[in-house]
Amino acid sequence: MNSIIWYRHALHNRIQSLLLLLVMGGFLALLGMILWGRDGVVSLLFTGLILVLFNPVIAPRLVMRLYRARPLARDEAPVLQQALVQLAQRAGLPRAPELYYVPSSMVNAFAVGNRRQSAIGVTDGLLRTLDAREAVGVLAHEISHIQNNDMWVMGMADMFSRLTSLLSLFGQFLLLVNLPLLLFSQAGINWFAILILIFAPNLSALAQLGLSRTREYDADLNAARLTGDPEGLARALVKIERRQGSFLERIFLPGRRIPDPSLLRTHPPTEERVRRLMELRQSAPVAPLRLAEFRPGGRTVSPPGAHSPPRWHINGLWY
Repeated sequence: MNSIIWYRHALHNRIQSLLLLLVMGGFLALLGMILWGRDGVVSLLFTGLILVLFNPVIAPRLVMRLYRARPLARDEAPVLQQALVQLAQRAGLPRAPELYYVPSSMVNAFAVGNRRQSAIGVTDGLLRTLDAREAVGVLAHEISHIQNNDMWVMGMADMFSRLTSLLSLFGQFLLLVNLPLLLFSQAGINWFAILILIFAPNLSALAQLGLSRTREYDADLNAARLTGDPEGLARALVKIERRQGSFLERIFLPGRRIPDPSLLRTHPPTEERVRRLMELRQSAPVAPLRLAEFRPGGRTVSPPGAHSPPRWHINGLWY
């Protein structure tokens, strides 16, 4: 794997993530300054620190129950279970994540929890679509999210975004209440503050989406480093894009293939992700995983039971 390109992309992603978090925190602090002055900024910083330090962690098994997922036994998916243990060791995790089977035809995988306690869910559709090499790449991507504490980072970004929206609504309410006084008084109107009150939530949401895309890029790069096989993950991304795109277009946008604006995506364009991954193939690969019964084109697992059509969950995720 090309180490120079990897380090360049990794540094860029980390700097971009930090800047986006600072932007989101800056909008929150600016709203506090507009509403309550310096005391407001200090109070918001203290409140944010408390929420970050004492943010409750929901047990991964409880999250998986929401998706009607069940643990995958070792004999049901021996290749994936072996890969999971070795990838967790390479990532420096104290224990390997638990692997769960989600009975859905949606081609998807997701991670929950933190470095100490985590789980990865894989859908029936993913197991039926990807071969062993591609599925291992997807597992490495999800383990990278756990290794990088991406769930915590995105949770903090979500907290910033929600607080910004709440303060914006409160500020706009105060503005409406005091509007007659402002119109008939001699005091000048601070239009900059009004614009910040109105547009801060939207700008914070765009920064949150940008942060999500950056974390996905970083997880791709780290997955390639863990497996030493960037092409495996690249192939998986192409297959997932093909399957998910066709499903969503049939349901919501029949006959339409106009992509979403890049600023409004939670994930980067698949073409760009594949391009970055394929750049990493140029030099000597990392030592391959030692997996019994591993065949590059083989099946990862015999998917158990009947699968359900894709469903929408209350949190906004298809599964």
